[in-house]
Amino acid sequence: MPNKLRDIRSEYQGSSPYIVERNVSVPLADGGVVRCNVYMPLGARTGCKYPVIATYGPYGKDVHYQQFHPASFAQVPDEQKTDDSGFELPTPLYWTSHGYVVVRADEIGSGQSPGILSVFSPRMLHAFPTVIEWSSEQSWSTGKVGLLGISYYATTQWYAAAQSPKGLAAIVPWEGFSDLYRDFIRHGGILNNFFFSVWFDRQVKSNQYGRSGKAGRNWGPDTIEGDLSEEELVTTLTNIGEEAKNAPYADHPMFASMNINFDDITVPLLSVGNFGGTGLHLRGNIFAYTHSASEFKYLRFISGRHDLPFFLPDEVETQRSFLDAFLKGEDREGWSQKGKLPPVSLLLRKGNPGHNDIAAEAASFFRREEFEWPIARTQYKKLYLTSDLQLSFDVPSNITTKVTYPALDWTTAGHSVSFSTAPFDNEIEITGHSVLHLRVSVSGVLQNPCPADIDIFATLRHFTADGEQVFYTGTTGQPVAVTVGSLRVSHRKVDTSHRYHRVWQPYRSYLSSDVQPVVLNEIYDVDIEIMPTNVVISKGGRLVLEIGSSDPDHTDVFKHNDPQDRKQGVFGGKNNIHFAPGAHNYLTIPVIPETDVVIV
Repeated sequence: MPNKLRDIRSEYQGSSPYIVERNVSVPLADGGVVRCNVYMPLGARTGCKYPVIATYGPYGKDVHYQQFHPASFAQVPDEQKTDDSGFELPTPLYWTSHGYVVVRADEIGSGQSPGILSVFSPRMLHAFPTVIEWSSEQSWSTGKVGLLGISYYATTQWYAAAQSPKGLAAIVPWEGFSDLYRDFIRHGGILNNFFFSVWFDRQVKSNQYGRSGKAGRNWGPDTIEGDLSEEELVTTLTNIGEEAKNAPYADHPMFASMNINFDDITVPLLSVGNFGGTGLHLRGNIFAYTHSASEFKYLRFISGRHDLPFFLPDEVETQRSFLDAFLKGEDREGWSQKGKLPPVSLLLRKGNPGHNDIAAEAASFFRREEFEWPIARTQYKKLYLTSDLQLSFDVPSNITTKVTYPALDWTTAGHSVSFSTAPFDNEIEITGHSVLHLRVSVSGVLQNPCPADIDIFATLRHFTADGEQVFYTGTTGQPVAVTVGSLRVSHRKVDTSHRYHRVWQPYRSYLSSDVQPVVLNEIYDVDIEIMPTNVVISKGGRLVLEIGSSDPDHTDVFKHNDPQDRKQGVFGGKNNIHFAPGAHNYLTIPVIPETDVVIV
């Protein structure tokens, strides 16, 4: 570096109602440092102590929300628009005014933290817990630390909590996946590649420690020690997207080194999942909630875009109420009283408010409190697929036949097939986990006579009595269907003996030793995990199941189209769904019977 690594700390108060210390160095066990900003109430100067909210991530502790995502920042409530607002981060002005210190750390190798930038790696497993313990030991700290943030700043919470750092008192992972392989990088074994090309270059690489021109791009200040050469930047950056292409199985070191035991998560938690976030976070929020060992754990569902609900007044107050209970001992709602609050706050998606309209969704969707997940009164019902493209609760008397659709878009259209229920006679609520059972094979075509695998993409769609499809709000505001699921058929092996396996959520270990061959024209029975969901379909409405060989429409950035991962020679051909007497294809859905539970 042009300048030597040194401890540089600057303090700012000015007209601000809180104290800011920037570039405070947290020493790491290996001799390195993580630099953070510390936002403190004014009372810290006179010896007052406060609980801490800590975050750790690569997007830049000094990159302002308005520069990071101008359109999103413009829609944030005015009280959250401050000089120190950050994308996906708690706003210091709000939290310091309510008696908290906020510690915002740059991940190793990003922003002002020197080192190799390697997101979702063992470095994070050691560095973030160190930041938490350091925060609990400072003169301005009560010794209690909470974690709060969206997406990356939520996912890191699961991994940190599993390390049980001293001082950690509660976590609020807001839309944060918990399984690097299954939730983020490979959906059903299929590479989630396109997201990386958008996310990594813009949000991670752009903030790399030592990268030149950050200040000129309004992407935070330039690195204190100066700029690294292009050669050094390459050697101090791990491109997770490129690495993932060569890591198809969960026992690859990339994933194995990040495998956590959810039994190790014992801290009080409020897990917040978005029903529209099926492309990345939803599964992990629910899975970690379900399998964590916390005595006090809560699951809250939301809707809307990925970036905005976190900052809405009601949701911010929910965050503060929960953290106050466990970090301050001020429990206004009963979070810390076993059994006082129902642990699940469900959002009922009823009606057709359109998508990307917060106000319309608030007027149409309603909350209902539940005492467990999945809901105990769930009735799992089979909808049978028929060869004439119907979905029926009645067991079909199929003739031996098959339905065929092209794989990998050999043609410009027709890469999927859809099955529909008849209009429902009564309103039906579907809440929970679905599983799709199919009997499938692959056949050759002239261009590729011997394909050797099948990628299956399943989509559930909701149509009103008038025939209009109901779209919900996706992660980036795009219109999305009810829910989705996917599977690579060579990864079909289910580990029924695993402690995480459930009938309603088949568990796959995705080990290299679990791979099973796909032979031309052989029929294979597969069970496809469908992302958990909620939808209320009114009388006359229909549920449609779309099965295809490629991503459904409106997938936005969550595309699975890498030519290396999905080679034409392996996947190109014709995919078949087979029907025969006594050998059925069916979708098992979680139906919630009518109840007298109060809706609020």
